[in-house]
Amino acid sequence: MEEIENPDAQWREKLTPEQYHVTREKGTERPFTGKYYDHKGEGVYTCVCCAAPLFTSETKYDSGCGWPSFFAPGTEENIEEHEDLSHGMRRTEVTCKQCGAHLGHLFPDGPRPTGIRYCINSASLDFEGK
Repeated sequence: MEEIENPDAQWREKLTPEQYHVTREKGTERPFTGKYYDHKGEGVYTCVCCAAPLFTSETKYDSGCGWPSFFAPGTEENIEEHEDLSHGMRRTEVTCKQCGAHLGHLFPDGPRPTGIRYCINSASLDFEGK
């Protein structure tokens, strides 16, 4: 998959202010406000910036945290993980491998079979229903 590097002005034109803040400035939407945190549709969640497939409805679950949660990526080769030491915490940041968009964070408190939770901002996602 070819990496996408758009100029900042192009991202600002393509994305809403909230999508830009979350994906390009590593922001976070408020919990329980995103359009996908309680979404129940069947299909694929894609990157709002580049449309790369990221997660599937089969791995989505209600973690109670207020953001869409997944116990595994749908396409592992489209996800990157980075150490995040911001805000006085040690976390694992999750980004889109194709365009570098900030998606959210990974935590070790998910359900079986993986035991991990991808806590992802709705503003970083689009959805393609089956």
